[in-house]
Amino acid sequence: MISGIKFFPAIVVLVSVFATTAGFAADTPADVKAGATLYRDKGCGFCHGPALQGTKKAPALADIRNDKAWPAGKMTTQILDGGQKMPPFRDALSDEEIAQLVAFLRAKDHPAPPPADPPSH
Repeated sequence: MISGIKFFPAIVVLVSVFATTAGFAADTPADVKAGATLYRDKGCGFCHGPALQGTKKAPALADIRNDKAWPAGKMTTQILDGGQKMPPFRDALSDEEIAQLVAFLRAKDHPAPPPADPPSH
């Protein structure tokens, strides 16, 4: 415990690989913050990697904002309908949540979400 904060190894690793500073910058848009939290909480990192670096299961998303083949509309369709190895998330996410995930993926910097609440025992 440091300064009254409990650190859980998986959470520390997840947050530390996402960005160099924990939490959000003051000027981070609300939809990007929400998207970062959704990326963590909905398990996107299990396939795409906690730092969007990609894995054997799914491609990297760290630089997708720079890929002209992936405009916001195509990202939205991919999340809704899935494709290739990705399952559809149409029934698992609201339109607002999908828009927040797309905002996060299209952000210049991918902020780390605040640490997740530890599981209650």
